Amino acid sequence: MRQSGILMAVSSIPSKYGIGSFSREAYDFVDFLEAAGQKLWQILPLGPTGYGDSPYQSFSTFAGNPYFIDLETLVEEGYLRREDCEACDFGSDEACVDYGKLYESRFGLLRRAYENSHIKEDPKFGTFCRENGYWLDDYALYMAIKNSYGGKSWVQWEEKIRKRDAQELDRCRERCREEILFYQFIQFLFVKQWRALKEYANEKGIQIIGDIPIYVALDSADTWSHPELFCLDENSLPTAVAGCPPDAFSSTGQLWGNPLYRWEYHKQTDYQWWLRRLGYSYLLYDIVRIDHFRGFDEYYAIPYGDKTAENGRWEPGPGYEIFQRFKSELGRIKVIAEDLGYLTPSVRRLVKKTGYPGMKVLQFAFESGPENDYLPHNYTSNCVVYTGTHDNDTSLSWYDSLKVRDKRFLRRYLHIRSGREAGRALIRAALSSVADMAVIPMQDYLELGGEARMNLPSTLGTNWKWRMKKGACTEALAEEIRGLVQIYGRS
Repeated sequence: MRQSGILMAVSSIPSKYGIGSFSREAYDFVDFLEAAGQKLWQILPLGPTGYGDSPYQSFSTFAGNPYFIDLETLVEEGYLRREDCEACDFGSDEACVDYGKLYESRFGLLRRAYENSHIKEDPKFGTFCRENGYWLDDYALYMAIKNSYGGKSWVQWEEKIRKRDAQELDRCRERCREEILFYQFIQFLFVKQWRALKEYANEKGIQIIGDIPIYVALDSADTWSHPELFCLDENSLPTAVAGCPPDAFSSTGQLWGNPLYRWEYHKQTDYQWWLRRLGYSYLLYDIVRIDHFRGFDEYYAIPYGDKTAENGRWEPGPGYEIFQRFKSELGRIKVIAEDLGYLTPSVRRLVKKTGYPGMKVLQFAFESGPENDYLPHNYTSNCVVYTGTHDNDTSLSWYDSLKVRDKRFLRRYLHIRSGREAGRALIRAALSSVADMAVIPMQDYLELGGEARMNLPSTLGTNWKWRMKKGACTEALAEEIRGLVQIYGRS
């Protein structure tokens, strides 16, 4: 069935108090999607963010971001007073997230909510903690200890705690009992509010596309609590880290810094950790987009301590075997394979063998002539087409940066006369293609420029901040989008 959807980060929703959340405005956005004839809402990873504010470098692959908890709901439940929320400084620019001010204000309010909640008396909280103990216990303990160390990474903790000495961890649990409960409380609120929003979307016929990074962060509860899963040395430091080699976009490559998996150990344990991770993802999402799918075929290993990605080398990944386990244990799951970048024949074979749809990005389509795989006439139906992703510039800004030759080819291909028409023409090209799914970033429907770019890879300080302004999702825009998807059979 042909479908279409919109890519829109939760953080970009125009909620009150500095960042998008599971608020009334999020429900309004779902209503907008329904009015616009959309069947898909793609979001970015929901995990708690650390240094750099990237959702792809999270303190946990299971936990949720505390910033997304709706404060208005906590006011209605009697956990907070509205005047306390309004007294906080979350920043003055409604089009931009101020993560520094969020960090200073949000956790104080959540602690006040915890103190007012009497949550230990709620049997639903106890049930939640028991059912999620396999990840929640380690995460809450990790965050409590991390706070006692002033936020330092676990690789800088004292040896007994770093290496999880049983007696020392018991002492930590006793000493940090209230802090552990606080972090369990936060996750209880997150899951409760997110599931309510997801259920609302599903009732409207809208499926959620979630996004999980292939790797976890070094500074995470996952790496600390399960070091056996990763390539770490006796000092708990990585022997090599993840990234991408030099290419046309970066002369020194991309140095992500994530620890690499000990794939032999995962194989010996029948990929149990991965099965739990993916299984939990389907409690949160309807469809899962797996970032950097190529890493299952081959992964790029960069020596730890290198300042660039130039000296890395390719190593074999688990291949099709891990997907056989997914299918045998989890059944017919819905996966989107992020198969962008340089694809070797073995990667192409792996994607084809899994049967998962890959990705096509129109911003990659106009640089090498009619044979380019990203041009719509070269698609098969089993794919997902985007004008751009969270890592791309907005389409209007991207068009302005094109070489004269490529602009000329784009105008000929899309049958337009000027760059002013490029944004809508790219959207029509995506929706009219044979791709089963078409997903358009909200910024492109709003015809925004480079100020609305979400992420510029390999940079820090300016990413993940864009927010949609209130009132942007108008009835007229919903009607226009609905008309487009009806024309191209995606309603």
